[in-house]
Amino acid sequence: MQRQGQVDADGAPAARKDTQTRARPAPRPKKERLGPAEFSRQVRAELRKVAWPTRAEVINYSIVVFIALVLLTGLIFGLDYLFGKFVILLFK
Repeated sequence: MQRQGQVDADGAPAARKDTQTRARPAPRPKKERLGPAEFSRQVRAELRKVAWPTRAEVINYSIVVFIALVLLTGLIFGLDYLFGKFVILLFK
């Protein structure tokens, strides 16, 4: 099997050795369309399977995300400020 972009000894693009054609995948059977009522029943059934976090977990995750947001905002602001000052000094 040749890889794309390979060349022969002369530097010309190498011809593909495999002359087999790829078999087409079998066509998928058409699924029956669902009405809105059946769709909402299936959605509710799937949502019952979800492992929802407790209130304490949501609060904990929210605090962690907020702290990470504040730290990264401070870091980006600090770097932007320092690079801005450096560029101003460079062009004076």
